[in-house]
Amino acid sequence: MDQSLLIYLVAGLAFVAIAGIGFAFAGPENTSSKRVKQYQNRDKVDSRARQKGTEAARRKQNQQMLDKLREDNKEKKSSLIPRDIKSRLMQAGLDVPVSAFWIVSVLLGVGAGIGTFMSGADGFTYNDMEIRSRPLVIAMGVFAGGVGLPRWTLGFLISSRAGKMTNQFADGIDIIVRGVKSGLPLNECLRIIGKESPEPLASEFRSLSSNIQMGNTLEQALNKFYKRLPLPEVNFFVIVLLIQAKAGGNLSEALANLSGIIRSRKMMREKIKALSSEAKASAMIIGSLPFAVGTMVYMSTPDYIMELFTTSTGHFILGVGTVLMVLGITVMRNMINFDI
Repeated sequence: MDQSLLIYLVAGLAFVAIAGIGFAFAGPENTSSKRVKQYQNRDKVDSRARQKGTEAARRKQNQQMLDKLREDNKEKKSSLIPRDIKSRLMQAGLDVPVSAFWIVSVLLGVGAGIGTFMSGADGFTYNDMEIRSRPLVIAMGVFAGGVGLPRWTLGFLISSRAGKMTNQFADGIDIIVRGVKSGLPLNECLRIIGKESPEPLASEFRSLSSNIQMGNTLEQALNKFYKRLPLPEVNFFVIVLLIQAKAGGNLSEALANLSGIIRSRKMMREKIKALSSEAKASAMIIGSLPFAVGTMVYMSTPDYIMELFTTSTGHFILGVGTVLMVLGITVMRNMINFDI
């Protein structure tokens, strides 16, 4: 055999042997690394699937809880917002018994009746026809003084107190946010609001904190809080706290978002008030025109205006005019009032 051919043969065998040894050591390692990577990818996919499943289950649970809270909220609006005098006195911040309210109403009614009687309005005569209006005027005075004035005053106090509470509520929520971020418990934050905030925010949060300390659950205390202040802002606050208590989550972040929403609602309400002020002024002017014109016509030519009160045709015209006035006021009121 040729020596050069023998050298090539030995070199080829050596190359094959080295390649075989390298394949023997490298092949299983690559295979095992591929398997490890496959296992790792599979674990990642499984963990992502489990995470997605957990998130989906949590979202489903939160959605079910939100649906339940919406249903409870609908029932709450019909059950937790009573219209009786005792609850309205509580909403107005008046610590008086119901009997005192009725005594004051009776005294005002009697006083209005006596004042109307002492005014000496026996009636008036037109074209030899005496029109008696004194009993009707006395009855109207008694009704206005005994029923209308006390309830109007109570409604005014409730609206005024609700407006103050709405303006102060976002500041109270900010105190809770800062307290929770610093590590204070919720009840301690409520107590701080009751000590350092102005009225009526302080008294309401003192009552809320006292109810929790006396053994009421958070839901019961919040329902009583909403019963005293049936406002949309308070309703949002109650819903956020109930969701956090049942489902967990970041309370400070949720309340901070709620504070921003309440402030945005306040700005929107003020903007709507400014935009609708012209329409309100127009409605007041249009609504007062018939009475002003009627008074001026009566002062200048009473015979002309009295036809409306002494003839059947005039009575019909007054009835139609009253219906149209009420319809117009209702339409204008719905156009300028916005529920936000």
